[in-house]
Amino acid sequence: MEPITKHVEHWRPELYDVIQSKVDELTILGYDEVSHDDVWRCLNQKVWRKNKELTLHQVVQDILHMTDQLFMSYLTVQAQKEPGDLMEHIEALSSNE
Repeated sequence: MEPITKHVEHWRPELYDVIQSKVDELTILGYDEVSHDDVWRCLNQKVWRKNKELTLHQVVQDILHMTDQLFMSYLTVQAQKEPGDLMEHIEALSSNE
């Protein structure tokens, strides 16, 4: 029996607890205002940008293995795309130190 491969957006409703686990982890590491959407967008842009057709276990594994460095890289790119919010992002990150 072959594993079922679907677009990652199809799996999202089933992954609330897994995403919440990652949100909690990032919050413990000092990222105070992390949301489910932040984690999901980071994965979409950094991990799944070339291949969005995955099995459920691949999506879960990617969520659980997402590092805080990858999330910081995502935030940095987002801050560069939104220059008006750059100081806000810097202040938010600085307040965590």
